[in-house]
Amino acid sequence: MARTSAECHRSGSTDVTNGSRAADGAAVMARAVELVEAGEYFTMATVVWRQAPSSGQYGSRAIVTAEGELFGWIGGACAEPVLMREARRVLEEGSASLVWLGQPEDLEKMHVPEGVMTIPISCQSDGALQIFIEPVMAAPHVVIVGRSPMAVTLLDLVRDLGWRGDLVDGGEFEPGNVSASSAVIIATQGHGDEDVLATAVETEAAFIGLVASAKRGRVVREFLAEQGGDQDKLARVQVPIGIDLGHTGHREIAVSILADLVRRRALGELKPRSVARLIVEPTTAIDLVCGMTVDAVDENRPFEYGGVTYFFCAPGCRKAFEKDPDSFIITQQEAPC
Repeated sequence: MARTSAECHRSGSTDVTNGSRAADGAAVMARAVELVEAGEYFTMATVVWRQAPSSGQYGSRAIVTAEGELFGWIGGACAEPVLMREARRVLEEGSASLVWLGQPEDLEKMHVPEGVMTIPISCQSDGALQIFIEPVMAAPHVVIVGRSPMAVTLLDLVRDLGWRGDLVDGGEFEPGNVSASSAVIIATQGHGDEDVLATAVETEAAFIGLVASAKRGRVVREFLAEQGGDQDKLARVQVPIGIDLGHTGHREIAVSILADLVRRRALGELKPRSVARLIVEPTTAIDLVCGMTVDAVDENRPFEYGGVTYFFCAPGCRKAFEKDPDSFIITQQEAPC
């Protein structure tokens, strides 16, 4: 097995000489600024410790976007699948994580500080890495439709909180006002509610709320449904919105709506719906050559044999398996549980 393991990793490094994945630290930070300004959610990974001969270097950085795009470099074929998997977890949980990648036998001997997650990797190299992975949650973008005193007050409160806010007249509202990270608050209060709502539900907005009573909301929904509106899309609309503060004045309603938005953000309800594509845990498989866990996706070099599809961390592992599949399959079957 030593021969095939060496063969696997001799050609197993990932080619990052072209494209965004070869970006240096400055380019990664510049990309991060672009994503923040665009209101995108992503994770930032930084190598904070290394043990040679790991290919990752101190300070190496990479971004994993909500759509699963990798930008930058933190290590080779052994580290990358772990990063992608842990980035999903970090973005889902909304809290940073320090992960320690190393050989199983080495990790067992190490003193691991509390809170550090250890992840065994089965690479031929004896290198190891510690990677700090943090979620970057863009400030919410609130699009307020309407021009009432309450709408103006809500805009001021949103901006005072450091969020991004826009105020749009009902007649001027269009899909271009909204992104996947936007929360749309419809405060037209009877002046074209139906038209604005019909436009809003066709967008990728993370949240849509109608400032109205439950009865008024039901009437608007029923009207749009009768006009052929999609029931599932209409069901996205929250009505009424706002925290119950008792008897309040017109401007004070803005406080209750902002409080509701803060609560929803804390619960993760203002995340772009595209984040779900990253959060969903993909099916995984074991690379029978090196023993690593890899995602069962086309990027991981699928190979069919005996009616079963196998996946591999690197080209060298796939080539080794192609030469003698049965030896690896038998070894796996004989391995102790």
